[in-house]
Amino acid sequence: MRSPFPGMDPYLEDPIFWSSFHNRFLVAIADAIAPLLQPKYYVEIEARTYIDNGEDEVLIGIPDTVVLARTQPNHSPISQSSSSTAVQTKPQKVEIPIDLERKERYLQVREIGTDAVITAIELLSPTNKRTGEGRDIYKEKRRSILSSRSHLVELDFLRSGNPMTMRGVTGRMDYRILVSRANHRPTADLYGFTLRDQIPTFSLPLQDADESLTVDLQTIFNGVYDRSSYRSRLNYQNPVPPPALPDPDRLWVQELLKS
Repeated sequence: MRSPFPGMDPYLEDPIFWSSFHNRFLVAIADAIAPLLQPKYYVEIEARTYIDNGEDEVLIGIPDTVVLARTQPNHSPISQSSSSTAVQTKPQKVEIPIDLERKERYLQVREIGTDAVITAIELLSPTNKRTGEGRDIYKEKRRSILSSRSHLVELDFLRSGNPMTMRGVTGRMDYRILVSRANHRPTADLYGFTLRDQIPTFSLPLQDADESLTVDLQTIFNGVYDRSSYRSRLNYQNPVPPPALPDPDRLWVQELLKS
């Protein structure tokens, strides 16, 4: 069953679903393009790991471990102070940053025989788009790719956070597909699309300048959505996950889901 949305489904941006979707979508892309790359190339699924201390990140998937102290009974043997200074008698709820090991997966198209990285395919995560170690690590990886002879395909399917740096962007877009060919830098191709659009098809650059592979991300997305049973798991009665939609889009979503 397909998503009620024509392209990206914003309900998958909910932290509860995003991590699983991120992994499933990347694997599906790899499975879709691998047969078309043979016999010259292959696709590898790689991962980078870093520690998130929680100071700049939203604590996701962590049970509430705050224990509230019980109110002292009236017959407490502890005498009350006669000082007029106000004493805090109830604890505040606080969160203590917990070091988490986060793993982000990405794809590499490699040449068979040399294992040279021809194209890197990245699907941005929430930590890549907000201040913190995850963004810093990704920015360094991005700089490394852009200064190399490898191509970069960067998929941004998150409306929240700060988009990665690029100049010359015009028009409103909720989501982005960036294709940076090594032989065309600093110029790159940007496919911007909104909540109301289908996910664009793009050309995956390969080793030779005139060599590319057409990638139909919408078809790949539809397959992931169906196999993951998201239609049964996502609660479309809830509001679209943050950030809040502009009023015209909010009303459009309401009408779309009614039908």
